[in-house]
Amino acid sequence: MGDFNVALVIVAAVVSVVVLLVSVYLLVNYQHPDDANQAYFPKLVVVLGLTVAVLSILMLPADVANRQACRKAVYNGACNLTLPMKTLWLVVYIVDAVLVFLVIPFAMFYYEGDQDKSVGKRLRTALMWVVASAVVCGLVLGILYGLVGKVDFTVRHLSSTVQTFPNSFSGLSSGQPCFSQLPRVCAASTAPANSQTTWTMRATFPEYVVALTTIVGSVLFTIFGGVGIACLPLGLIFSFIRRPKAVITRSQYIKEATELGKKARELKKAAEALHQEERSGNKGRKWRKNVKALEKELLLLEDDMKALEEMYPQGEKAEATWAFTVLGYIGKLIFGVVGLIVSVAWVAHIVIYLLIDPPLSSFLNEVFIKLDGVWGLLGTAAFAFFCFYLLIAVIAGEMMLGLKLVFITIHPMKWGGTLMNSFLFNVGLILLCSISVIQFCATAFAYYAQATAAQEIFGHTLQSLRGIKYLYKYNVFQYGFVALAILTLFYYAIFGWRKRKPTGRFQLSN
Repeated sequence: MGDFNVALVIVAAVVSVVVLLVSVYLLVNYQHPDDANQAYFPKLVVVLGLTVAVLSILMLPADVANRQACRKAVYNGACNLTLPMKTLWLVVYIVDAVLVFLVIPFAMFYYEGDQDKSVGKRLRTALMWVVASAVVCGLVLGILYGLVGKVDFTVRHLSSTVQTFPNSFSGLSSGQPCFSQLPRVCAASTAPANSQTTWTMRATFPEYVVALTTIVGSVLFTIFGGVGIACLPLGLIFSFIRRPKAVITRSQYIKEATELGKKARELKKAAEALHQEERSGNKGRKWRKNVKALEKELLLLEDDMKALEEMYPQGEKAEATWAFTVLGYIGKLIFGVVGLIVSVAWVAHIVIYLLIDPPLSSFLNEVFIKLDGVWGLLGTAAFAFFCFYLLIAVIAGEMMLGLKLVFITIHPMKWGGTLMNSFLFNVGLILLCSISVIQFCATAFAYYAQATAAQEIFGHTLQSLRGIKYLYKYNVFQYGFVALAILTLFYYAIFGWRKRKPTGRFQLSN
């Protein structure tokens, strides 16, 4: 058992270092050239946020492995665990909440501040917004914790007389669950109705913060994740269907490039007008609406430019460029098909295991357990993949809804072209939804992750918290997730195969 403990600690340390290095790699390769050699504080926040988010996902497999140290114990408290997982869960998610509600907003306010102002003024402005937000959040948390920060456990009182320890257990059966022949009250199936009662206790404040943060994240996860789990694979598949079939002629390229040039000049003129309004202090609702509309038009223009470059590759290696373009679309098709299989497996598992009572099958739980039987870490790797897939689906859903809905600000992630405010927004979204993803996975894979510290926090405490438990009792988030996934599927079946029509002349709303 000692060798197992040492191996677990070594794996945890190595994985933490690898995750940190991967976070730095993503930052360096995704950042926009304009942010090179500057904005160091936002970059530090991005690396820290990505590291915490990824480690939080990997902690559930680590929690499962940690329980292996107690697999021969009569009960979980009869042995010493390798890692203090409950403490680690609370620490990670308190750090998660601080990053989401304090540090990332501060970094975004500072980064997006008026560049004409001095550094001191930008710091003061960002600090004022964050302090005001912290005071409001603190008051809300304190009031809610004082009023309804309690856990209501439904328990059943069972008892029996003391008997001599028997030499054989052959006398016990479903009809005779107790040793005593007296009236039996030691079995839940035969206990009277009045033996059931409610045991109330106050939750710890860290657990309550995690619970409320999970609720906020669950709402976003249900919306973005439900849409994203369908649009992520279908978007890749339909991108292959709408791909350019052949290289266009030079005259066609000049015609299309001229139209895009006109569009670019229109957007530049609109951007200058909005910048002038900002300088004059006219930053009302109409101004913000126009800024969001302009951002979406710019993103669509960039996509059109990229599509035009794909259809008319230039330079000495034009043929090779076209070949790589074709291979890229084939890759999208392959990943789209694999993603579609994973998405269908997720939705099927939710319906079979969570929404139908009693569950028809443990489905993916059994798959992970059998994979662990093939090779120790295979089931754990598959489990981590399914959890990460949900996080990627959240980003895909946010991107899709950002393009379709005016009131959602879009923050695209592009290789070598991601501004730091988009980085911060997406990292905040990932952090906020990562808590909900873990809670969702702990519930969906309860059989695989049984007796873990995560289940104690997210299973028992969260689902028994006063005022919140009904959201989980009636599977509100699961039903919403599946419903949005089905609606998105119908949307792509009807409109997904169509190519996007060029937008008309852009005009600012009056």
